[in-house]
Amino acid sequence: MIHRHLDFPFVRHRLANGLEVVLQPDSRLPLVTVDLWYHVGSKNERPGKTGFAHLFEHMLFQGSANVDTNGHFTHLQKIGGVANGSTSHDRTNYYETVPAHHLELALWLEADRMGFLLPAMTSAKLENQREVVMNERRQRVDNQPYGRAFETLNELLFPAGHPYHWPVIGTMEDIAAATLADVTAFFEAHYRPNNAVLTLVGDFHPDSALALVEKYFADIPGGDPPPPVATPAASHAGERRAVLEDAVRLPRVYAAYRVPPFGTSAWTAADVLATALASGKSSPMYRDLVYGRQIAQNVSVAALPTELEGSLVVAATGHPETDPDELLGALDEHLERARREALAARDLERCRNGLLTAYVEQLQRFDLRADILAQATTLLGEPGRYADRLLEYSRVSPEDIRAFAAATLAPEDRAVVTVVPRADPGRRRT
Repeated sequence: MIHRHLDFPFVRHRLANGLEVVLQPDSRLPLVTVDLWYHVGSKNERPGKTGFAHLFEHMLFQGSANVDTNGHFTHLQKIGGVANGSTSHDRTNYYETVPAHHLELALWLEADRMGFLLPAMTSAKLENQREVVMNERRQRVDNQPYGRAFETLNELLFPAGHPYHWPVIGTMEDIAAATLADVTAFFEAHYRPNNAVLTLVGDFHPDSALALVEKYFADIPGGDPPPPVATPAASHAGERRAVLEDAVRLPRVYAAYRVPPFGTSAWTAADVLATALASGKSSPMYRDLVYGRQIAQNVSVAALPTELEGSLVVAATGHPETDPDELLGALDEHLERARREALAARDLERCRNGLLTAYVEQLQRFDLRADILAQATTLLGEPGRYADRLLEYSRVSPEDIRAFAAATLAPEDRAVVTVVPRADPGRRRT
């Protein structure tokens, strides 16, 4: 079966302080990726205190007790390594890919900022990174065409108080109001070994690598489990709509639906349906809206892999003369057909092959494989779950997909955001 090609033997270990360690040796390249996932994202924040997880993505590169400001990058650049970090609703991760013989350096750097960040944190560093993050929000959201659409979509889709209601980057007001005491308390609650998964993929011997992990991480104390995250039940509050005027020339329509969480068979059905509807220029939505009716320039459907529950987002960009209501109506026709009719077997096979090919390609890269193993461990509780996606794609049937669509993609229980051009499209937001 195909899943045997994805069988990457790994070693799983837990340190006494609670740190989960996943070691996946692969000697085909003389490289090692070190990927550290903290099980903290924007969902662990609360209204009025948003943006902290993303702020720490920046703060953790500002030095620790034994590393100068920006020293993390300096050390790695000297040896030809690369590093970065990212933040989502559910996790924050930091990763390095280094020549295999420099594994110890990468582990020391990650351990130093896990265990010794706070002694080096200052109000000046916080103020500096606060400005960086606020500027990033201006560039990526506030002054970006269509930049507020996705935030507004989540605000409508998830009720106030839901952990996915507020944006990952935080609001400008909350970022500006964050104090050193606030961010220190957030770090102490979440950035501990018992709330983290350390994944190594590459050219190393598991025993030697584990000895280095023990050397640098074992003495970092664990702590109390982070506060639990409450998820309000779906309210079925009817369709929620918003219209945003923006400095754009083309209208765009978004529709979003709450779906079961990543790792469930229903999420797999959502992912396959998204691929079937709008993946590539031969997909039904693209052929109909772009080539046939010529009311759209592009169309997309995506199932977002989040932990507490997922979402399926449909989007289409029209032409200058396109009526947004007509565009939404055309999208709805395809979604209604998915609710009524099972996917043709040949279309399911095409989607399955495309998804599996993309997944296999990701697993060939050390950095992406480390991320996939960390995702399975952090969100699903078991690194071996990385291979389950292949089995689930193989098992999903046309009727499973139709049943998912019928149960979930109801127009009376969704969020819709329409972005339309301002009267003066040349005027920028402030």
